[in-house]
Parts: sequence; C-alpha cells; structure tokens
Amino acid sequence: MEALDMRVNTIMGKLPVSMAMRQTPLTCSGHTRPVVDLAFSGITPYGYFLISACKDGKPMLRQGDTGDWIGTFLGHKGAVWGATLNKEATKAATAAADFTAKVWDAVTGDDILTLAHKHIVKSVNFTQDSTCLLTGGNDKVLRIYDLGKPEADPLEIAGHTSAIKKALWCNNDQQILSAADDKTIRLWDKNTKEVVNTLSFETSVSSMEYIPDGEILVITYGRTIAFYNAHSLDLIKTVDAPASIHSASLHPDKDFFVAGGDDFKLYKYDYTTKEEMESYKGHFGPIHCVRFSPDGELYASGSEDGTLRLWQTAVGKTYGLWKCVLPEELSSENSEALYCPPAEIKA
Repeated sequence: MEALDMRVNTIMGKLPVSMAMRQTPLTCSGHTRPVVDLAFSGITPYGYFLISACKDGKPMLRQGDTGDWIGTFLGHKGAVWGATLNKEATKAATAAADFTAKVWDAVTGDDILTLAHKHIVKSVNFTQDSTCLLTGGNDKVLRIYDLGKPEADPLEIAGHTSAIKKALWCNNDQQILSAADDKTIRLWDKNTKEVVNTLSFETSVSSMEYIPDGEILVITYGRTIAFYNAHSLDLIKTVDAPASIHSASLHPDKDFFVAGGDDFKLYKYDYTTKEEMESYKGHFGPIHCVRFSPDGELYASGSEDGTLRLWQTAVGKTYGLWKCVLPEELSSENSEALYCPPAEIKA
C-alpha cells in the first residue's frame, strides 16, 4: 500500500491542477425519505459498519467501507430520527416519532427491546460497555435505561425547557452532554443528575459530536462550526462556513474536519489553520448528517435527497470499492493515474 501511495503522490505532483483526481462519492440508495442521522461502529474483526436513520421509518445497516446493504430494521411506525451502533456492532438502537426507542440485535436484525416514551424520541446512545442506553427527545427529559433490567424504570434527568436534539455519554460514561432547542448544551453528572456546566447560544444547535480521544466536543449552529473542551466546556476555536451548517465531524487524527448543510456541499477544513481545503457537491438536497469512519479513510453524509454518500479522505487511494489503476510506465510528465470510481450501491 505504501508503494502505491508513493507512486500516486509522484504522479499527482506532476499533474496540472486541472488534471488532479476528482472526488467521486459512492452513492448508497434505498431510503425513500430524507436521511437525518448516521453512525459508525468501531472496528471489529469483520470490518466496521454504518447505520442510517431516515424519515421513512426503516433504519438500514451497511458495511462501512463499501456501503453494501446488509439489512433493514423493521418495526417502527413513524420517522426514525436517531440511530447508533455499539462499538462491537452487535447491538443497534433507534429513536423514532412513534414515541419509542428500540434496541436491536445487529447481527440477526431482531427487535430485542422496545422502550416506550411520552413523546417523539430524537437521540439514542450506548455506554461503552453497551449495558445502558441514553435517550432524549421532545418531552425534554433524558432517560437512562439499564438494558440488563428491561422491566426497571429508567433513571430520568430533567432540566431542558425545549425538545432535546442530541444526548451523548462522555467522560467515561460518568457524564452526559445534551443539546436542545432551548439553545443550550448542558453537561450533566450521571450520578447526581445535576447540571455541571451550560453553554448558551443565540440560535439552536444543529448537531453535536463527542470525540473521546482528546475530549473534544464538535458543535454546529447557524454557519458556525465550534470546538470545545468536553470537560470544561471551554471554547477551543470556531470556523464560519459559507452556508448554514447542519453537521460536522472531526477526523480521528484531528488534522481536518468536514461539514455539510443547506447548500448541498461538503466542506473540508484544516483543523489547525481553519482554512478551507476543498468543497464538493454531490447531494441534491441539504446535508443533514456527516461522520468520519473509525479508521478515518472515508466520511459518510446523509441528505434530504434520501441517499447516503461515502467520500474518500485521500482521493485516489485504493480503498473499499475505490480503485486506483496506474499505467505500467510513466512516459511523460502528464502521465495520468486512471481512477476507477465505484458504482452506485442499492439496498
């Protein structure tokens, strides 16, 4: 792989800018309504996996590096607003407009547990050991379910004054981060159920990503992408994009981040300098969610157009279904690497 990368870099260094390799996303179709959330598993012995939440009420599981459809979780009776996988990709959880959250066996597709709520559920998140599930939604209450005691009442944490959009475990599952339509992000202590710290904004937060390695919180609101320390909630930096941004994700190596929103484009920024590196247009509607894969080789985006798209982090590298075909001999400075884009993947 290193030899291939070196040859590609050599070729690319000799090519005029106009001949540089073009980002060719892999399109994953199958959903019939807007895709509103997505999440990757950790890296398992079988690779890594991708789950998508959609307003069609049918969350889908895919092979993460290729986008190949594995299965669809059937059982919700309304739009699915949130979806997640545990690290091992053995369990999935979904949050829906039918006033339920569900826990699934991600291997068989079986519905393991249905958790009734009082209103629309927007967010689900497993603890690192997969023993507890955190939920949040339109009834403004955070709930912690002990999955080993499904008959037990959940632990409830109240305090938000509007619907909760996202709720995430953080700091070794001892604290919780929640973002709500009351224009706040709150850091909670799980044991005391008290607020430890609060961030307030002039507009509602559109997305939130927690990076355990380095304890970084990635937030989007309006046109702003903001980075905070997840322990202290001290601001690290902000970047303003050309359009309203709905989601952003930081690369595992923290070299750069990607963001997408209202103008159908994906933007890639240098994390250190905050300079825009690239922008791509592939979707035919606003982008609702974007996340890097656990190995950092690609990022996935979900859109109003009903598709997921997978984008290469290093364009031209052979990875997954992307193949870079090199000529046997480089006879001139303009010899060009032949890049074979992948085909569309359908459910």
